[in-house]
Amino acid sequence: MNANPDNDVIDLTDYMHRLGMQARVAGREMARAETAAKDAALQAMAGALMDSLDTLKRENARDLERGREHGLNAALLDRLELTDERIATMAEGLRQIAMLPDPVGMIADMAYRPSGIQVGRMRVPLGVIGIIYESRPNVTADAAGLCLKSGNATILRGGSEAICSNRAIAACIREGLESAGLPANAVQVIETTDRAAVGEMVRMKDFIDVIIPRGGKGLIERVTAEAEVPVLKHLHGVCHVYIDDEADIDKAIQIAFNAKTQRYGVCNAMETLLVAEGIAMQVLPELAGMYAEKGVELRGCETTRRIVNGIEAATEADWDEEYLAPVLAVRVVKDMDEAMAHIERHGSRHTDTIVTENISRARRFLREVDSSSVMVNASTRFADGFEYGLGAEIGISTDKLHARGPVGLEGLTTQKYVVLGDGHIRQ
Repeated sequence: MNANPDNDVIDLTDYMHRLGMQARVAGREMARAETAAKDAALQAMAGALMDSLDTLKRENARDLERGREHGLNAALLDRLELTDERIATMAEGLRQIAMLPDPVGMIADMAYRPSGIQVGRMRVPLGVIGIIYESRPNVTADAAGLCLKSGNATILRGGSEAICSNRAIAACIREGLESAGLPANAVQVIETTDRAAVGEMVRMKDFIDVIIPRGGKGLIERVTAEAEVPVLKHLHGVCHVYIDDEADIDKAIQIAFNAKTQRYGVCNAMETLLVAEGIAMQVLPELAGMYAEKGVELRGCETTRRIVNGIEAATEADWDEEYLAPVLAVRVVKDMDEAMAHIERHGSRHTDTIVTENISRARRFLREVDSSSVMVNASTRFADGFEYGLGAEIGISTDKLHARGPVGLEGLTTQKYVVLGDGHIRQ
């Protein structure tokens, strides 16, 4: 893709279909690619990212400048920014993917049947994956790496706010693919910023096998409503930390502080803190002081406001809000049952944590909270493919089919039954 197509609907359709056809051809090649070639490409891509550090930051600076001119808020600018550390993390993510076992061709559960045949299941690529995302240019590298290792071709549509960054990263990806002898069209970045490209993409069922949207709730709702291609998604991340009345106070304070303040503009940041009434007086005043030092605005229930002076009253809408900003809703609850009922009503099935030293309660929380990640005595910020050992993630799915939670290599494959016989016929 060397040209930016104009925005005429007919030309855009032709352009998108050309990408789709190229992806189909590349997908067939990727499905039979050797593990060594895929790993060599990943290592080369990582090296190209580090070698292009200055170029990546320069192109990213152009995006940041344009974003400020267009009034992007602090959270979105944070998602958009590429620092030395974040570029190094992208490269390390690719290297970690190269170190992971290749799922393609793995056969599991092989067993003899009474008829004498052997039946098992083999992991195979999904085919062509379309990924639509906003702001975060690191998704370009993460998505390319995971799709490559899992034997898929991919078409990437980043946000217009990150177009310069994404083009620069795409050049590193192409360099890595070509150096390993793999098809350059295995990863294609849509170069037009025309929003109509999204509408075209989600209807390309002849060329794309699954769509993965990453971004704001509006984008994901649009993709879900318009798609003729299966969608793997999560709408938003309203994550909770519940501090039980049998929690270790030091652990509880550190976990609740980290879950909110380690980084704001991410889907696994805590948005609502739930505290058992029996421990609220011991943890909330200290936590409120720590949040104040970080500039976090608290919005609390009536009981919270009696314990901590000077905070705003939480409205019903606050319990459902994904702030992606230094704002936190706080509610004091009677016990774990009330906390779980709150999560059931207001949660987004993303990530929820209990802080407790009571093993029985911890087990109940793990069993009964219906989220893609459920934790005990750990910050919600760990709900991340990199932290889970997936190398990187394509996104976090709150769907129950076909993958759930951080989606890594296995989530980008499917299974088919394989049968081995020796002249067997059915009687």
